[in-house]
Amino acid sequence: MQKRIVQAFLVICFVCMISTPMVSAEMPATDPAALWNYITKLSPYNGWSYWPDHQGMQMSRAPHGTLHRVFVNDRALNSSGPPLQYGSIEVMENYQGEHEGLNNITVMYKARGFNPPDGDWYWAKFSPAGKPLESGKVRTCIGCHGTRAKNDFVVVHEFK
Repeated sequence: MQKRIVQAFLVICFVCMISTPMVSAEMPATDPAALWNYITKLSPYNGWSYWPDHQGMQMSRAPHGTLHRVFVNDRALNSSGPPLQYGSIEVMENYQGEHEGLNNITVMYKARGFNPPDGDWYWAKFSPAGKPLESGKVRTCIGCHGTRAKNDFVVVHEFK
């Protein structure tokens, strides 16, 4: 009986050891090229969900344009409250007007140890074609979203 318990324990430990790196490997590095590849090819953001209280096209404000749509991955959506789970990503498509095309794409990516004083968020802004315009510890992003630090820097969704 004791031998079976030890064997079961070893199997569980082995499964945990081999699955942990795979989970970590799924998420992109804090690098604009890796993040763009992740949100457009490995896990296309336009197949993700919206926040339950922020669905579809919404009115917006500077610096994001006049309209936006926000997509969130499952880690963000399944976070029960602040702080969000590491690996959470929020992607915002920004439009200048109702009849204008996509202006840019902004991304919040929660990466463990990236920037602890500011919620560990990695920020990025891309052209519609994926050219990085800003990334990293972007002060303008942190300045505005920092007013919602108690909501883990998320502006468009209110955790209950």
